[in-house]
Amino acid sequence: MSEEDLRRGLPMVEERDPEALNREVELLNDINARPHFWQRWQGYWGLSGPGWVQSALTLGAGSAGSAIFAGSVFGYKLLWVQPVAMLLGVVMFAAIGHQLLVTRARPYDVFWKRLHPSIALFWGFNVLLASIVWQLPQYSLGTAVAKDILDVVGFEAPKVVVALVLLVLGTAVCWSYGRGSRNAIRLFERMLKYMLLTMVACFLLVLFKTGIDWGEMFKGYFTFHIPRSREGVTVILGQLGAAVGVNMTFLYPYTLLARGWRSEHKGLKNFDLGTSMFLPFVLATSFVTMACANTLFARGIEVSGPIDVAHALEPLVGLTFGRLIFSFGVLSMCFTTLVVEMLICGFVLSEMFRFELHGRAYKAATMLANIGIVGAFYQMPFWLPVIVSSFNLLMMPVAYICFFVLQNSRSYLGDEVSRGFKGAVWNAALVLAILVVAAGAVVKVMSIF
Repeated sequence: MSEEDLRRGLPMVEERDPEALNREVELLNDINARPHFWQRWQGYWGLSGPGWVQSALTLGAGSAGSAIFAGSVFGYKLLWVQPVAMLLGVVMFAAIGHQLLVTRARPYDVFWKRLHPSIALFWGFNVLLASIVWQLPQYSLGTAVAKDILDVVGFEAPKVVVALVLLVLGTAVCWSYGRGSRNAIRLFERMLKYMLLTMVACFLLVLFKTGIDWGEMFKGYFTFHIPRSREGVTVILGQLGAAVGVNMTFLYPYTLLARGWRSEHKGLKNFDLGTSMFLPFVLATSFVTMACANTLFARGIEVSGPIDVAHALEPLVGLTFGRLIFSFGVLSMCFTTLVVEMLICGFVLSEMFRFELHGRAYKAATMLANIGIVGAFYQMPFWLPVIVSSFNLLMMPVAYICFFVLQNSRSYLGDEVSRGFKGAVWNAALVLAILVVAAGAVVKVMSIF
């Protein structure tokens, strides 16, 4: 594999819409020259995007379930867990983004050539398998809450029709990413952005109707409560280790490549991670946790999922705010994750088989994820998530370690390797992220076996 091949970019913006990219870089240079950070942030907002794609992936059925469990069992006490977990993920993603903007190299090729082919293959296989298997709960829960919404408005639809509508809509949104132009990519990211903002607004409305205990909220965020029970510790370590999935370590750098981002985008990259990845995740999971704490935990009600929560909220906050709004928020979580899982399958297979992200090959690759539509009709075999989780739990610390090694490789980054006090702080934060992910993996493996 030649160095030129290693450093080739995704020909989606630079070759198809180079003038638009050049205009963006010129605008970004003007924004970067602004003296005050709030002036730069104002300019960055309209250019952000890749972080929203990560939020769309991590805010899915799993996030909804964990937030509901934390709120209904522990009240406000575990509010600190998700922000800390995502903050550690953002630290690692800042390093991944730094490497990408400096080298403009495809990470799969980098893993293959600079680390080892077996690591690249294991990484790609894990991401592909996870994207197929974790599509199952998105279709399962998404179909269920969609039917619940229709039931509220007095309309009954067969499960197969609802599932097929999700598939068709998800496919249309996903394929818009592969059209190649900057405008198509931006449109895709904006659709995810507004769906996520709508989701957060839905959960916020429910929270406003149930009320906020400000004192308990402050304690929940800043006292770092750790339950004495084994169950509580398991929940904390599991959330800390799994807020960022192995799929995201593959997806994120390729979304940067697809946008044509380079060294001029460093400030925008950090802003994007904070406002588009960190904040939506923290707000959504916090709102769900507090809403469940206000209603379920306070009344001693045990539930098994979002639909049960929606029904439990109905007598307290009314039909509209209880079932319709909460279920619509959960549906948004499932739908956005469903779309991005398709996108990841396209990315992974395009790297492994070296085809571009457009045309029939790309579309066929994305459709592989939709095997998960069977989740709307059949329960997952108990052994399937166990096997996939085992592979992914092993790969997650490995992926983090690989990016840590590359972050400190002078032969790879040259003078862009962080040195001095800044480098020491960044490395310490990366090591902490690796240790937390590894601890979460160990706890989950122990709980499985």
